[in-house]
Amino acid sequence: MNTTPRRTSRLRWILLALLVLGLALGIARAIGKRAQQQKVANEAATQLQQAPVFELGSSDVVRVTATSLSSTVPVSGSLKALQTVQIKARVAGELQDFVKREGEAVRAGEVIARIDSADAQARVRQAEQQAHAAQAQVAIAQRTQDNNQALVRQGFISATALETSSANLAAAQANHQAALAALDIARKALTDTVLKAPLSGQISARLAQNGERLGVDARIAEMVDLSAFEVEVALSPAAAARVTAGQTARLRIEGLDRPVEARVARINPSVQAGSRSVLLYLQVAAQDGMRQGLFAQGDILTGQQEVAAIPLSAVRNDKPAPYVQVVRDGKVAHVAVQLQRQGMAGEEPMVDVSGQSGLETGTPVLRATAGLIREGTAVKAGDAAPKANSQP
Repeated sequence: MNTTPRRTSRLRWILLALLVLGLALGIARAIGKRAQQQKVANEAATQLQQAPVFELGSSDVVRVTATSLSSTVPVSGSLKALQTVQIKARVAGELQDFVKREGEAVRAGEVIARIDSADAQARVRQAEQQAHAAQAQVAIAQRTQDNNQALVRQGFISATALETSSANLAAAQANHQAALAALDIARKALTDTVLKAPLSGQISARLAQNGERLGVDARIAEMVDLSAFEVEVALSPAAAARVTAGQTARLRIEGLDRPVEARVARINPSVQAGSRSVLLYLQVAAQDGMRQGLFAQGDILTGQQEVAAIPLSAVRNDKPAPYVQVVRDGKVAHVAVQLQRQGMAGEEPMVDVSGQSGLETGTPVLRATAGLIREGTAVKAGDAAPKANSQP
């Protein structure tokens, strides 16, 4: 009996069973992998749905509010004392008795140094003797004139001789006056050897030392009076057109804890040739800690206007156009803003957003302290979010 066909048929069934089993395993594996992917996706969606809400502090939120915005012009410059002076040598000579140092107070009229006066004293004595000699010549010429007048009346000399004696008398008198003027000059030079402070203040620079041989107009010291200051500022013609004398300003001076008040004292009538700027002079009352040369910056108040405003610090510039972060329907939205007008509300710089879409009065806006938050992020802001200061 032949068993070969039976074996062949059995082998075929075995192969077919193995093939079906392999297909079943592949399908089962694919279904399991897809189920695993779906599980991961579901878990991710669940985590996304359960993401925590970003909580904002009350100090991180400010609302767009109607504000009395002060129109200002920014200024900056350096403090300059109204009265400064350089003490110079008026005569040549050796410097003596100069004991004042930088920072020491000096009263007006106080002697602060001397120039060696030996030469000046000798010139005074010389001028005095020359004046005496000229006075003696006047006396001689006067006696001659008196005698000639008598002789002319008696007819002993001619009128020409009398005219000659009159001319000699006039010349002697002129020489005497010239000698007296020279004596005054010598006395003045002697007085100039004593150097006195022209104003009350402090020594700001010591430019010479005792024993130095000084020439005329050599600088010896600089003095400054710290009782009154001014700040010279340069403005563009457009900005200067908004400023008038008498307007007030608030300045922040380096080293001082609080701003100081200033007043526009003068406006230069000419435009500077190189920079095309206009110079203004702000008068500042003296306060403790002020020094000449300290840097000052601030704003001149030119007017006030009621507008809808937000703090300037809330405006972000990390995109091509400036924008602010607002809270809308519990989520953060980025709204473009136009910086159309800036000013001050109390101590805080503000920007006018009147009429700009998305920034209506009452809209919550995030301050700079909140940092950058992605648009669409859910946030929770307290009801006590502070409003912008509406006081001028």
